[in-house]
Amino acid sequence: MTDTLTPVLSANWADPKAWTLGAYQRRGGYDAAAKALKMTPAEVMGIVKDSGLRGRGGAGFPTGMKWSFVPQDNPNPKYLVVNADESEPGTCKDMPLLMASPHTLVEGILISSYAIGVHTAFIYCRGEVLHVIRRLQQAVKEAYAGGHLGSNIYGSGFDLDIIVHAGAGAYICGEETALLDSLEGRRGQPRLRPPFPAVAGLYASPTVINNVESIASVPSILAHGAAWFGSMGSEKSKGYTLYSLSGHVKRPGQFEAPLGITLRQLLELSGGMRDGHELKFWTPGGSSTPILTADDIDIPLDYEGMAAAGTMLGTKALQCFDETTSVVRTTLRWVEFYKHESCGKCTPCREGNWWLVQLLTKFEAGKAVEGDVDKLLDICDNIGGKSFCALADGAVACVTSAVKKFRSEFEAGYKTPAWELFPYERSALFDVEGGAK
Repeated sequence: MTDTLTPVLSANWADPKAWTLGAYQRRGGYDAAAKALKMTPAEVMGIVKDSGLRGRGGAGFPTGMKWSFVPQDNPNPKYLVVNADESEPGTCKDMPLLMASPHTLVEGILISSYAIGVHTAFIYCRGEVLHVIRRLQQAVKEAYAGGHLGSNIYGSGFDLDIIVHAGAGAYICGEETALLDSLEGRRGQPRLRPPFPAVAGLYASPTVINNVESIASVPSILAHGAAWFGSMGSEKSKGYTLYSLSGHVKRPGQFEAPLGITLRQLLELSGGMRDGHELKFWTPGGSSTPILTADDIDIPLDYEGMAAAGTMLGTKALQCFDETTSVVRTTLRWVEFYKHESCGKCTPCREGNWWLVQLLTKFEAGKAVEGDVDKLLDICDNIGGKSFCALADGAVACVTSAVKKFRSEFEAGYKTPAWELFPYERSALFDVEGGAK
């Protein structure tokens, strides 16, 4: 692995008015796009494939390979859809990127669309983040005015339009096929696959759906080459990425580093846990990934390292909790979110998450009875792997991993409320007046 920190996506975040076209171009913005449009689409796709870039939205599927699945002989138009519906609890990397440097994404869309053969691209952004939507709209407007979008870009004969679409605030629309339904004006619900989006996606046409960070990484790969990108990270998890650190840490925020860095190193960069406290458990990729404990802080934060530890890298949302935190309460809050955000299409997810909340509420109140831990796991077994999308899997992952790591805390819920074992005011980061503790 290379240096601890490798600012590429975040290199310009502190620049004056970094979000403007002028500031972006002063750092060589759109030079990579101009270079790409002088190459053939196959050459551009080949560079992305050779770089080893993997999807940064959670699944980690090779980006260039995903592009190559689009059938070039299909007579329908091809579409690129950027998933900016970031809403996983704890995840905070795409929105800061879009606020600080939206042109990085726009340039990435231009290069990616050229490689795939797309002439209309969409950015599906979470509707609540109005400030981000406005910034994206302004960046797209500037790109048109600057000749980076529209007809005959750079005299290459390539045309591209970008449409910024505001979602309606449903977590399920982060799932790519539910996103497509929402984009088409329907209720966001996962589709049955096959057919897969690459063959019949948006408007029944070949479609590529990529995460913001995945597409935003493309300009630097074209600018510096596949070997440069591959020199960072680990053997099978190449390049740099954005890690979001939150919770009981001194300096929460985004840390850009090569894949394979450890939580120990990130905690050192963030000043460690708050004074007088120590790490108890953490999520490597948001609330839908199985939790880990303080014993796991030296495991590489890459796809292979997390898989070997029985969890997933996910969105690299590292939520860190100290010893004052009740695992039971935390798990209940996560499952309440999944219950609320279930689209209701699948019975195991719709009904199962409701029952998980009922049972976890009993554990929190100290009113569970002998055998309820096993009942909790049995309900999870009837939910996971039995739905159209991964929402149900994520919901049960936090429950089963919490029971596995801290079963005694759940069993304590047979007699004692969680708020007596772990007074909630001790884990709060802010006092009742709103000041930091």
